[in-house]
Amino acid sequence: MNQSEQAVGVIEHLIEQGDLKPGSMVSERGLMELTGLGRTPVREAIQRLALNHMLRIHPNKGIEIPAISVEDQLSGLEVRRAVEVLAVELACSRATEKDIGAIAALKATLAGDFALPNYSETVRQTHALIIQAAHNPYLEALMVPLQTLSRRFWIMHVRDEQVEIAHGKRLHQDILQAILARDTAQAGAASLALNAYLVEFALSVVARMASTRS
Repeated sequence: MNQSEQAVGVIEHLIEQGDLKPGSMVSERGLMELTGLGRTPVREAIQRLALNHMLRIHPNKGIEIPAISVEDQLSGLEVRRAVEVLAVELACSRATEKDIGAIAALKATLAGDFALPNYSETVRQTHALIIQAAHNPYLEALMVPLQTLSRRFWIMHVRDEQVEIAHGKRLHQDILQAILARDTAQAGAASLALNAYLVEFALSVVARMASTRS
């Protein structure tokens, strides 16, 4: 991993976990201090993340961490649904024995208990393993930004953490189990079930907001 990729990873994590607040402004210098990396890799990371809608560059003003609305989340999930089904189906047919071993280990890890930060990191690892097992270099560029923004929305709005984590764990374990069995149909169905849960979660946020306003 080169320094530009390191900078992308660190900034993505800060955005996902809410350390960089939605609607806040940051500077290139501030991101250099947060990442511990130099101007060139941070500048390259800013450009890449801006293309993926994770940052918004305002010339002469700074760099905005965009808010993510329910509408943004639902639009992202529409695209994510199709791409993730493709990824899990490819993983079923292309996963190597090394991939299968890593997926089995992570599925076992998901059976444990988690606080929210550790759970979100384990979910990120789950998605990374699926992308790796699909062995298509274009999938990462498509999926990682969508998944990161989606996780950020979920983290921002989750209320009953343990209930939601338990539900999410089961859905991710179902996907991993289907890949381990190389069951393409079941993997696709499990991926759609995860997406349906995320859509339902987003709609529950709408309902909660409406209830608060009334």
